[in-house]
Amino acid sequence: QYYYGKELQKSEDLKTKVCITSARPLPKAVRDALEHIHEEVVARYYGCGLVMPECLSSCRILDLGSGSGRDCYLLSQLVGEQGHVTGIDMTESQVEVAKKHIAYHMDKFGYRKPNVEFFHGYMEKLSDAGLADESYDIVISNCVINLAPDKRAVLQEAFRVLKPGGEMYFSDIYASQRLSETIRRHRVLWGECLAGALYWRDLYSIAEEVGFSPPCLVTASPITIGNKELEGIIGDCRFVSATFRLFKVPGGSWAGPGQVIYNGGIVGHEQELVFDANFTFKEGEVVDVDAEMAAILQSSRFAEQFLIRAGGASTAALQGCSC
Repeated sequence: QYYYGKELQKSEDLKTKVCITSARPLPKAVRDALEHIHEEVVARYYGCGLVMPECLSSCRILDLGSGSGRDCYLLSQLVGEQGHVTGIDMTESQVEVAKKHIAYHMDKFGYRKPNVEFFHGYMEKLSDAGLADESYDIVISNCVINLAPDKRAVLQEAFRVLKPGGEMYFSDIYASQRLSETIRRHRVLWGECLAGALYWRDLYSIAEEVGFSPPCLVTASPITIGNKELEGIIGDCRFVSATFRLFKVPGGSWAGPGQVIYNGGIVGHEQELVFDANFTFKEGEVVDVDAEMAAILQSSRFAEQFLIRAGGASTAALQGCSC
C-alpha cells in the first residue's frame, strides 16, 4: 500500500517497463471514452494497458484493484446509465482519488445518478465490502492479482460474486517458474508486479479447483524489465503479460461440441469478434467449437449474439439462445 500510495505519485515513477503495454488495439468507442476521464485519475493509474471485454451494455461489473478508477470510469460509459460498475482497492489514497471525481464524471457522461461506486478493501475478502453472491455479470482485474498473496482466495471470491454464466476477464503477470523467496520478498519487484507473479501452470489448476471453466488465453506478450539491477536478481526466470477469460458455466449447460454463427450484434465488433487466441468469429460464418466453448457461449451474456447448433454440419435444428 505504501508503494502505490506514497512512493508512486504518477505512472512515470514506475521503475520497470512491466506496465508499458496494451493487450490489443482499442476500438474507437474505447478511445473516445478515455478522453472523457479526469486527468488526475489517468495520472494516478498504474495498471497495464486496458482490460476491456466485449458486449457490456447494461452489465454489472466489478473491478478488482481499481486504483484511481480509470477503468471504472471507462466502463461506466460502456455499460451505460442502466449498467453499474464497482471498484475495490486496498490503497485508501487511490480510492479517495477515484471517489473525488464521481460527480465530475457523471456530469461529463450526462448521467442523472452515479452508476459507479468505490470501496476500500481487499479482493480476497469481497464479503467484507458487502458484495453479495451472484451479483455481477463480469469481474475484471488489470495487473493486480499478482499483488495478492492468496491467489486462490481472489479467484474463489470472484467466482462467488459472479452470476451463473458470468465472466472473469483479467490481465496479469505470469512467471516461467515458481519464484524464490529472495524474489518474492523484494519490495520493488513486488510493487512492480513481478515478485508476486503466479507460475502460469498454477492458474489452470487454481481455476479448476475454484469451479471456473478452463482459462481462455486472449493475448500474451513477453515482459521487458529494462533495469539491470532487477534483471540480475531475477536471473533466468522469464515473465509474460497475459490476458485470460474464465467463465462460471452452470452445470449441464451444453453436452458436446457444436457449431456457432455470430450475428454481428456487438458494438465495435460487428464484423469480427476475436474471442480468444483460438476462436475468432466472423459475422454469418459457421464455426466448429468444442463442448467447453459451446457451453460458454450458450450460458453467458454472449448467448444473444450467437445461433448455436449441436453436433456437425448435418445437424439441422438450430437452438434459440437467450441470456
